[in-house]
Parts: sequence; C-alpha cells; structure tokens
Amino acid sequence: MKIYSWNILFRNRELDRAFEFITESDFDVFCLQEVPEVFLKRLQTLPYSIAFRTERELHVKEGPIENYIVILTKHPITAEGEISHEDYWSLLPLRTRFFIHLMPLFTKIESRKDLYADITFHGKSVRVFNLHLILMHPGLRLKEFETAMAERDASRPTIVCGDFNILEAPHITVLNWLLGGRVSDAALYNRERMHIEKRFVEHELANPLRNAITHPISRSQLDHILVSHTFSIKNASVFPDSIGSDHHPIRVEIE
Repeated sequence: MKIYSWNILFRNRELDRAFEFITESDFDVFCLQEVPEVFLKRLQTLPYSIAFRTERELHVKEGPIENYIVILTKHPITAEGEISHEDYWSLLPLRTRFFIHLMPLFTKIESRKDLYADITFHGKSVRVFNLHLILMHPGLRLKEFETAMAERDASRPTIVCGDFNILEAPHITVLNWLLGGRVSDAALYNRERMHIEKRFVEHELANPLRNAITHPISRSQLDHILVSHTFSIKNASVFPDSIGSDHHPIRVEIE
C-alpha cells in the first residue's frame, strides 16, 4: 500500500501543478489538508473514492472561508466519520488574541474537524485517519490527537496521516508560548516531540519519517504518516518540490 499525505496550503497559487501531481502519483491512499473549495471540486471529478469534511472556517479580511480535509483512495470506502474539536478561542490568553490580530499569517479559526474512513484493501478493512492538529500549543495538539485515537477500531489496522503542527526547533517554538502555552513549551523545544513519540509507541504506531523535515520554515516534521505494527514499512520519503505549498508532500509504502 502506497500512502501520501500533503498540506496543500489553502492559498496555494499552483493548483494546476498540484492537481497534476496528485493525478500522476501512484497511490492507494492520498490524504490532503487545507483543500480550498475550488480544488475539492476538481478532486471530485477523479475516478477515485473520496471522503471529505469541512476542516475549518478561517476568518480572514475577505470574510470567512472554508477549507476541507480529504481522503482519496483507489479502493472502496465502506464507512467514514468526522472528529469534531471544541472552539478554543474563548480560552486563549490576551497575548494570543493580540498576536493573532497583529499577524496577517494567523487568523481566528472555528468549526474544526478531522476525518477517518474505512477502506477495503485486498479484502481487509483499514481505518485511515486524516488529521490537522491545531497550531496553538502542545497541550491542545495532544488533546486533539487523543480525541482522534479514541475513534480507533481494534479490529482494523490503522493509518494516521496529516499535519500535526509539532514544533521542534528552537527558532520556532516561541510560537508555543505566543499561541497560549507556557514559557517551558517554548524553551524546551524538543519536549513536545519526545512526548508525542512516546504516545505513538503506546498506541503501537510507527513514525517512519521521524527526524525528517517536511516544513522548511519551521525545520520540523509537521507532516506524518503513522502506521500500526501490523504493517511492515518498505520505504518513506519527503518530496523535494513543495508545489506551491509551505509543506512538502510525504509518502510511505507498507505491506
């Protein structure tokens, strides 16, 4: 099974190239985050099974816009479900609200959801999660990850894809404090990675791309494809071309 995951970036200006990349990729499962509505409509024209949900509502200067989280697969989807997350805005400290107000790259986010789908692959059912964990602070990201993992089905092998927004380099973890965390969340820059990797182990999930950089600005592994121990990992890679996004597509092949 060949699995791809990519945060396409909702402001991606190279959507034609992105569409070509997806259609020419040899995938069994392709998970996408931050999909704009116009691109979702193009994906729906492809001869694949598709599951999607409204991922979030962004409050930008032009008004509220919706992004979508998408699972594409060349195999039958037998069931799907959404994972809803609470609205954290009222819980954020004043420094965070002030920072978001000042910085054009950040915005108020509402109506956040993640997605899972059960896919039949060679006669077996596999549950695939597509997550986009919140860019706030480690405590909220971990809470959202555990909320998603509560939807695991012990009778099915598991694949977990998505942008986890885990910051692990000293130049970027100041965002953990600015976005509502503690000073230690910024100063102890590798603590979140160490903690989340322990949770992966406890959930019996392997992270084949650990230590890879999938987001050059943060110099971190934001993007993940986790697989349960029922699979063996053949190879894993990060594509060199980000194709108009700030994230690089990633790929894992398992058997």
